[in-house]
Amino acid sequence: MENRVAAVIPCYREAGNILGVLEGIGPECDRVYVVDDACPDGTGKLVEARCADPRVRVLYHDANQGVGGATLTGLRAALEEGAGIVVKLDGDGQMDPRRIPALLRPIAEGQADYTKGNRFYDPDGLSQMPGARRIGNAALSFVAKLSTGYWDVFDPTNGFIAVHADVARRLPLDKLSRGYFFESDMLFRLSTIRAVVVDVPMPARYGDEASGIRPARVIVPFLVHHARNFVKRVIYNYFLRDFSVASLNLVTGLLLLAFGVAFGASAWILSVRSGVPATAGTVMLAGLPTILGMQLLLSFLSYDVQARPTVPLHRRA
Repeated sequence: MENRVAAVIPCYREAGNILGVLEGIGPECDRVYVVDDACPDGTGKLVEARCADPRVRVLYHDANQGVGGATLTGLRAALEEGAGIVVKLDGDGQMDPRRIPALLRPIAEGQADYTKGNRFYDPDGLSQMPGARRIGNAALSFVAKLSTGYWDVFDPTNGFIAVHADVARRLPLDKLSRGYFFESDMLFRLSTIRAVVVDVPMPARYGDEASGIRPARVIVPFLVHHARNFVKRVIYNYFLRDFSVASLNLVTGLLLLAFGVAFGASAWILSVRSGVPATAGTVMLAGLPTILGMQLLLSFLSYDVQARPTVPLHRRA
């Protein structure tokens, strides 16, 4: 079981690219699941009619469930049939199947529970990525670091991923996002079980395929989801499962910062209305808690950066 590798390819309007993607998958994969997510151009039927690879199995959705929902359908099928590692790549051709061994290696060698592509390692290859997408990915990457706790991971929306089966079985699959937030939500869920995540450098690859993501439509929902996951992660890790000096730093820092800002703002407003300058004592009473609060929050952040898991979960199990 440990050595069996399954590839999952969620598809929606990928009839023009899927056959080329399937041709590029090497012998390292023992099984390939193409998930037709109620595809209007009949991607699944096309694969069944024109792909002779015996490893390929097509799964169908009666209604569109999104990239996350399609991935989970393939993931569950792979786990049921005894896969040891499951790889997910998209059917649009942006992910080079020849890079699959690079994703598998850290997991197979016991260095990681989960691997993902990172398109930001190669500045030359990065020039192929549209400018708006580069900026959006960079911004979301920082927000994702906060919400997931994986401070050494970048490019969180990269959908070229691999996961150890034992780790995938520990995840609450029913709670994972079904849409484009799937990969980011997966990182959050992995952080709650202390799984080790490793970035694998790979160049950006873009052709004439159309992306289904519209940045203007997803940026606000992404930020809302990240904020929710950040609060959940902090509560899980620093108050429910453990209570440490970092927990005290966070609580005390927030209280001091809130008091300093509120008191300083009210004193400033009163000074403006009355025309009487604030005394040195008033300034100190506002400034000192604000400075101490910021220092305590930075201390908490430093602790959080260093608290990432380092021993793969499937090895501990």
